[in-house]
Amino acid sequence: MAKMPRTIGTESVRNPAAGREQGEVMSDYTELDKKQDVHILHSMGYAQELERRMSSFSNFAVSFSIICILSGGINSLAQATSGAGGAAIGIGWPLGCFISLVFAVAMAQISSAYPTAGGLYHWGSILGNRFTGWLTAWFNLLGLVTVLGAINVGTYYFFMGTFGTGYLGLTDTITVRIVFLVIITGAQALVNHMGIGLTAKLTDFSGYLIFATAIALAAVCLLSAPSYEFGRLFTFANYSGEAGGNVWPTTSGSWVFLLGLLLPIYTITGYDASAHTSEETVKAAHSVPRGMVSSVLWSALFGYIMLCSFVLMLPNMDDAAKQGWNVFFWAMDSQVNAAVKDILYLAILVSQWLCGLATVTSVSRMIFAFSRDGGLPASKALSKVSPQYRTPVAAIWTGSILSVLFVWGSSLVTIGDTPVYTIVVSCTVIFLFFSFAIPITLGLFAWGTSKWDKMGPWNLGEAVFKLFAVLSIIAMILIFILGIQPPNEWALYITVGFLVVTGIVWFGFESRRFKGPPIGADVAKRQAEIAAAEAAVGESGEG
Repeated sequence: MAKMPRTIGTESVRNPAAGREQGEVMSDYTELDKKQDVHILHSMGYAQELERRMSSFSNFAVSFSIICILSGGINSLAQATSGAGGAAIGIGWPLGCFISLVFAVAMAQISSAYPTAGGLYHWGSILGNRFTGWLTAWFNLLGLVTVLGAINVGTYYFFMGTFGTGYLGLTDTITVRIVFLVIITGAQALVNHMGIGLTAKLTDFSGYLIFATAIALAAVCLLSAPSYEFGRLFTFANYSGEAGGNVWPTTSGSWVFLLGLLLPIYTITGYDASAHTSEETVKAAHSVPRGMVSSVLWSALFGYIMLCSFVLMLPNMDDAAKQGWNVFFWAMDSQVNAAVKDILYLAILVSQWLCGLATVTSVSRMIFAFSRDGGLPASKALSKVSPQYRTPVAAIWTGSILSVLFVWGSSLVTIGDTPVYTIVVSCTVIFLFFSFAIPITLGLFAWGTSKWDKMGPWNLGEAVFKLFAVLSIIAMILIFILGIQPPNEWALYITVGFLVVTGIVWFGFESRRFKGPPIGADVAKRQAEIAAAEAAVGESGEG
């Protein structure tokens, strides 16, 4: 394949195979910056196969879009309003967001030193060994695939609560649910298939849309509020059991407050997407850590404004608590003008679809990164990059199909009165945080040794990293304890069962087969493969 010119700087970037202008101008990204990015990637034994054209803002936007306070912050609102009441938002939201920030800061420090796609897997391997890298990858992959399913199921239920039932006359059945998921997940995969340029443009738009919609929703809530009882934001209640629509089983006031922390903790996750798109981000060692941390901070701030405004709009906290999972629609129906409400609903629905779009990006890059080191079946196919679109096409569609199959299969089975889907989602969010905690813990002990003796250019200092690493370990213990509480007590057995299966797979098969990422002399041996891989996608490979 003849190589087409690729100019970086004030000129637009040209796709070498498609032969069309992509029009993104990055005037501050010089040829020297490009060489530095490629050099870092080559030094870790990998080729520049993916197209590096995400700006610093785009890297932030992909994580901000997955966090999406308009998705988890709204769909899981009852965990707070039917728990500890107003204080679950006024006090619980910032506390839970700080827990997420702890993970983000510790991971950001590592990401600056090792900016690769599927970053967590790579960190787990380099800072530990083959097994810890493999374990990190499996935890992260399981979490990402199932969370993608959960995000799109949340979008489905929001659609049914706004337009599906009332305007289209649809009825919630497994068939309707799966058809809806096939359509929206397929569209998300198709956009990702067509190149990081289109995906980045849409996630950039998503960032602005989330900001604007959150502020608009907050303004509408405040204008619709019958009064401003700011004290309710700091007033503790106990709506567990019947008083809260049985969102939480009957328990103590202090414990239901802690359970309410799952709303911000589970909402403010997905910031690892900045690390997964490292190889497509300009000045990755600087941009990725900033993207991770800033996505958490901005989500925390705008989510707090939005949710506090919603609590102030509620006519009565006791009545709101009784609505359970329907509290958002109940409040909007009773307090907000119909036309204004539908405009907000449409903006929220689009934001939720874009949240799934960004999650497909994150899932596929993790599959791609793990596969190129032989970590998955059919690794050769899953790690293949399209020369035309410069995307891991097989990984994109595989992750998307698996997420739909997960929802379909788990929706057919219940344990007691609880769908297996609900229990597994709780488990896999725990697995996602495990995948964060493993490399952070390894980094805590590896820093200062031959495994990690130099911080990246984004550097908060050794003392700060160690503080946040220790806090991450403590936070992981808290998240695990909260995540296995009723009605998800079966999550403990599923988690233990998965760990047993993981041990069998590793010691029975993977310990002998899986080599892990290239380290030491293996990096030098890969240089010919790197050159061939870059030539196959039309990359100059300079650096």
